[in-house]
Amino acid sequence: MNKEEKIRLAIFEWLNQQIQVFGNVLTTPQLNSFVYKGEHIFIQGSKGIWKPNQLRFPISIASDPQGRYSDGFISDSMLHYSYEGTNPNLWTNRGLREAMKQNIPLIYLQKISKGKYFVHLPVYIIKDEPEKLRFTVAAENIIKFSDASDVVDEPEVRYLKQEYATREVKQRMYQQTFRELVLDAYKDHCAICSLRHRELLDAAHIIPDSEGGKPLVINGLSLCKIHHSAFDQNILGINPDYIIEVRRDVLEEIDGPMLKYGIQKMHGNRIILPHSSSKKPDRNLLAKRFEKFRTAI
Repeated sequence: MNKEEKIRLAIFEWLNQQIQVFGNVLTTPQLNSFVYKGEHIFIQGSKGIWKPNQLRFPISIASDPQGRYSDGFISDSMLHYSYEGTNPNLWTNRGLREAMKQNIPLIYLQKISKGKYFVHLPVYIIKDEPEKLRFTVAAENIIKFSDASDVVDEPEVRYLKQEYATREVKQRMYQQTFRELVLDAYKDHCAICSLRHRELLDAAHIIPDSEGGKPLVINGLSLCKIHHSAFDQNILGINPDYIIEVRRDVLEEIDGPMLKYGIQKMHGNRIILPHSSSKKPDRNLLAKRFEKFRTAI
């Protein structure tokens, strides 16, 4: 195994460990904190096609849904990735073309918000279309190096030989994107009780996925885990005027302080709303969901 492959394997192993600890959403400082033999190697850089100085070929490709390029999934296992600029022979585009020829694994970074990326690995360039100024990227494959026999028995790279469960990863990407955007909109507050511990907050759907709800901020609420569960179970509801209502039988129930102060005292309060009007819960969606709550009373 040559030095290039050793560094790439070390990056993949380290990044996999970060994902195990922090989840698939990582920040730029986290992505760029990798150290190999005393030397920092940046995984995410100033260009969408990123090649650190220590490598001959790119290590990552980044997409911004709000950017000028029309990148995106075309199936559960493939996505289009635009060239940088309009010159097929630009060095960054040549780098991805060479990565395709040599079947070199890359990291796909989908921007969620400023400085935050959903990390998907490994991905491969499988098609080059110069006439359309784009590559096709496979997000489901098996790691293959130029001399796989050198690494096949090494424990630290065994995970790289497994096929990536792309459908699940894609779904997780949408869920994580939704969570990050909703929590950012509410400034890490529970909309009901104002709890500010991000690790205890969820992005709750007003209209669930199973009922056609879309992963949009206006279909979301930042809720602590208790109030998320209470909302999902129709113990409390939120009307189109953003007022909290607690189910009648729960209001009349006598229990400990958690019920009294955590649920019953919320009745009649107005939820905390995002500052931006474009991110506030859609009143029509709330009305539809509130009808479901009313039938549970």
